[in-house]
Amino acid sequence: MRSAIRDSMCRKMGLRSYLDAGWMRCGIANPIPAAIGPYSQAIQAGNWLFVSGQIGLNPSSGELVGDDFIEQTRQVLRNLTTILDAAGYGIADVVSVDVFLTDMGQFSALNSIYETVFSNHKPARAAIEVSALPRGAKVEIKCVACRME
Repeated sequence: MRSAIRDSMCRKMGLRSYLDAGWMRCGIANPIPAAIGPYSQAIQAGNWLFVSGQIGLNPSSGELVGDDFIEQTRQVLRNLTTILDAAGYGIADVVSVDVFLTDMGQFSALNSIYETVFSNHKPARAAIEVSALPRGAKVEIKCVACRME
């Protein structure tokens, strides 16, 4: 009941919400793409935030921003940053990143774009080539953040 009330309050205030250990918490008003399956965009457990894999969806339309790897990667990182911000975390709180690519030949391009977001902060990272991603995306990125209090 409480989560339904909190979720309703978030919607009335024009805010997005994320699931926090079973309770809804309000985030900021920056749009994030809706989940495309039965999962949460992020789950907070104590000081940890687990952000689900993001593809290059435009938050307004829910469609991929285009077919270009670079454009999709930039959008994925914008979406991740927005979700982190909504949960009260920042890039400096990210401790681990997993990247899924449909073409490992794009690894250099990925690193160039990734470095613009993670310029002075270097979390642990894995890059894995996969045969396909949801909606025909070329890249998906998920991360784990921890806020030391």
